[in-house]
Amino acid sequence: MRSCSALRAIDEPCDGVDLAAAERAAGEFLKALGISTDSESLRETPARMARAYAELFTPRPFDLTTFPNEEGYDELVLARAIPVRSICEHHLLPFAGVAHVGYLPGDRILGLSKLARVVEHFAHRPQVQERLTKQVADWLAERLRPAGVGVVIEAEHTCMTLRGVRAVGSTTVTSALLGILREDARSRQEFFALTGTRA
Repeated sequence: MRSCSALRAIDEPCDGVDLAAAERAAGEFLKALGISTDSESLRETPARMARAYAELFTPRPFDLTTFPNEEGYDELVLARAIPVRSICEHHLLPFAGVAHVGYLPGDRILGLSKLARVVEHFAHRPQVQERLTKQVADWLAERLRPAGVGVVIEAEHTCMTLRGVRAVGSTTVTSALLGILREDARSRQEFFALTGTRA
């Protein structure tokens, strides 16, 4: 598993993944739960588990592409319904949903695909939704220096729907607002209206 700082540069290298050790551990884990891997259909399951979790925990590198805000654009830029999937750090079960990410530009504007890339980057580690929401907002504020940032994530957690309370169909909504989007009620309301969520 990668051990990286929460707000690292996107291209900063992390510790490598030891797939052989992960495969051995997965085999022992299944054995401890009384699941034999002797059959043909289960023989490769520990290796598949190791590769799957390595993929889930390894974000793709990218460059943060920004451009001069030559026109002085100062209205909201919003990417809605960005697919998000991550792994709950409490049970290592998936959660998935959508993220709405917006900002009020300052001196620079962002390549639009990078909003989705930042969400993907922070989702590729064991997470809690609250932290994920704040990490995306904080990272954009730190790197882009906008007048404001807003992030809303709506997700279904299988640790709630498949086990425990088994609250099938329930979703969790988290938000993080910075700058003008936090301080100005009208800007905040516009952001929530455009995301389709309520303040």
